[in-house]
Amino acid sequence: MSKIIFSNNHKSDSEVEVVERKGKGHPDTIADALAESLSREYSIYTKEKYGAVLHHNFDKLGILGGKSHVEFGKGYITKPIRVIVNGRASDRFGKEKIPLDSIVNKTILGHLTNLFPSLTKKDVKIFNFISTASSPGHNSGKDTKNSPRNYWFKPRSLGDLKELTFLVSNDTSLGCGYAPSSILERIVLLIEQELSKELFRRRNKWLGSDIKIMGVRQNKNIFLTMCIPQIANFVDSLDEYRKNLKKIENKINSLTSSHGLAQYNIVLNFNTRDKYDINELYLTAIGSSIESGDEGLVGRGNRINGLITPFKPMSMEGVSGKNPVYHVGKIYNIAAFKMAGKIFKKTNQYNEVLLISQSGRSLIDPWIILVHMKDYKKYKKMVEDVIKTEIKKIPHITDEILSQKVNLY
Repeated sequence: MSKIIFSNNHKSDSEVEVVERKGKGHPDTIADALAESLSREYSIYTKEKYGAVLHHNFDKLGILGGKSHVEFGKGYITKPIRVIVNGRASDRFGKEKIPLDSIVNKTILGHLTNLFPSLTKKDVKIFNFISTASSPGHNSGKDTKNSPRNYWFKPRSLGDLKELTFLVSNDTSLGCGYAPSSILERIVLLIEQELSKELFRRRNKWLGSDIKIMGVRQNKNIFLTMCIPQIANFVDSLDEYRKNLKKIENKINSLTSSHGLAQYNIVLNFNTRDKYDINELYLTAIGSSIESGDEGLVGRGNRINGLITPFKPMSMEGVSGKNPVYHVGKIYNIAAFKMAGKIFKKTNQYNEVLLISQSGRSLIDPWIILVHMKDYKKYKKMVEDVIKTEIKKIPHITDEILSQKVNLY
């Protein structure tokens, strides 16, 4: 039975906090999105064809920047963006070969060309290094020839997928969640989401997707620094570039005033690296730094609430691309946020939940659960009931992931 440990060690009322958001065109977010798209497409394919999600993980994927030519009114890719697909996956089921290369290429090209409409197939190079090497536990001795571990990535039948009868944690790791979000977290997420809406982007075709926001709050003072990329094909001059940034400033001021933030002093900064005298600007061909040498890796970007929040509990796990059935680095992060949200609804108290697993232990029986909450003694029984209820629902998270009902980046 899981051990639940309570403490009042948290900083929900801190005078200072820092929050960061990397937009969907940021290289790290792209890496997360590609890895998760691969996991989802592979999972759906194998589940529909064989009746179960086969073993896989794509959470070590990396993306390497290409090169581009950019000037006012013109921008294009000159050297391709490279995607390094690392990980492991079952390449066959019984005697049937799984078309891994096809799934990988179709998924990656589809995502990138949808995100960057001007990209073509020749602008992307994919390097597929997916392995079928077993994880620790494989033994080649004659007495272990029937061990399912020997067929981890080449299952002979559903009988080799032992998680179908007993679902266990794949690793000793942890997941973290908290609720509610702070005002700074909400405004940083709101700004990037509003700027990324399809209607707003159709009206402002010059706006790139590699939007990055860094927010700092000191009491009632909020300082925001934003990187706003512009797409060269739709920007004909420096004057137009500057006017576009003014549009964004006006948009954000309108957003903050309509969301009850009048009591906060909000200071905005845009593209602080720009040098207007030499036209050194955040002017791009496709709207992302991935076109000009920047790199992205899974797990270096937003956590599953869409933010980077160093003043709150965070796991170093790269959630995207992990197997959605039993990888605790994915499942427990989602479950922890769900628990924290339910606890807040019932108690109206800020709380933090950490779920810690043991490799090989039942997935619905975390080793240790930590709950940080002020005056927790008053709500202890209620919190324990919420946790016990939510633990039983953990196996349902797989379907939520595959149907994209939960955010991961």
